[in-house]
Amino acid sequence: MKQYDDCFFCGGTVDEQLLPREIRWKEALLVFEDVPMGVCTQCGEKFLRPEVAKRIDTILRSRKRPIRTLQVPVYQYQMDFA
Repeated sequence: MKQYDDCFFCGGTVDEQLLPREIRWKEALLVFEDVPMGVCTQCGEKFLRPEVAKRIDTILRSRKRPIRTLQVPVYQYQMDFA
């Protein structure tokens, strides 16, 4: 586990967790699983280390095949929905 500085937003302690990360890339919604992210224990803000962001970018550019595909329902938000 990597060490993180205190939270930039609230000053809380940041611990590393493996979480899913949703990314929009070229009109598509993609999900990366088990991404190491710093998560503030106080406010919940999430942080990516630069090397993790670069690795995700490398994977996206390599056009590596996903391990599986999910179907995601899409809804239109309506102000007057009862």
